[in-house]
Amino acid sequence: SLLFALAPNASADDYPNRPVRLIIPFPPGGSNDVVGRLVAQQLSVKLGQQVYVDNRGGAGGTIGTEACANAAPDGYTICIISIAHAVNPALYTLKYDPIKSFTPISIFATGPNVLVVNPTSPIRSVKDLVAMAKEKPGSLNYASAGVGSFQHLGAELFKLQAGVDIVHVPYKGGGPAMQDVIAGHVKIMFSSLVQTTPFIKSGQLIALGTGGAKRSPVLPDVPTIAEAGVPGYVADNWWGLAAPAGLPQPLADKLYAASQEALKSPELQAAFDREGAATVEMTPEQFAEYIKTEIAKWGRVVKEGNIHAQ
Repeated sequence: SLLFALAPNASADDYPNRPVRLIIPFPPGGSNDVVGRLVAQQLSVKLGQQVYVDNRGGAGGTIGTEACANAAPDGYTICIISIAHAVNPALYTLKYDPIKSFTPISIFATGPNVLVVNPTSPIRSVKDLVAMAKEKPGSLNYASAGVGSFQHLGAELFKLQAGVDIVHVPYKGGGPAMQDVIAGHVKIMFSSLVQTTPFIKSGQLIALGTGGAKRSPVLPDVPTIAEAGVPGYVADNWWGLAAPAGLPQPLADKLYAASQEALKSPELQAAFDREGAATVEMTPEQFAEYIKTEIAKWGRVVKEGNIHAQ
């Protein structure tokens, strides 16, 4: 009704007048949680109301994301979305539409993956890895945080673009996978730069290439995977903010403005720098287009890699 259409707009001036819930669709400790909590802290300051975190993990992020899609579009429930949002439509039967069920607000940052090997491996470059994989298909193993994870898909993208066969060894999370690569049980991992940098700096792992479009300022001496021998390879994790579909424009504008302010905060900038992630500025329209291209890109990897949710 007309009355309903007018009501939310009328309250945009005093929005928010109560705490705002930020759903993080993953358990505490991962990159989504790290980013989400920092964003919640800064948004609380910018909006003048507490933004509290609600961790809703499970089913690769689909449970929390569905809760966000089903919430009232009144600006009091918002959620973190990441690369998982682009991967899940190809992996799961969803009860929401990854595009139509949401109002994209703002992307925050992107962070590339990094190809690492255990120092006991003879592989010392991307070209070494490709040559060895071509010579003995199926003889090399790589570890990941699990089926459909950023690590898994980054590796499958590499296999498709380099035309090689490397065997997937899934773990229950990025932590256990990383520990086994450091211990030398599995020699290769396409890990998130966020998680891996300390072990590269300590010499426990050797970085062969990073997955961004350009070199990472965190590891300036490490070539990109594209320049090291797999042209066109880009695997970036990303984190952003979305609200349920139908959010009135004045509220969307207010959340976007607050997000942009939050992004400029020294605390958030420093945290992203530490994590090897770079803040990104896009309009909500650009972010919506970016999500669509990511869904198409990773959907193709899932299909061609014959990946199934377990």
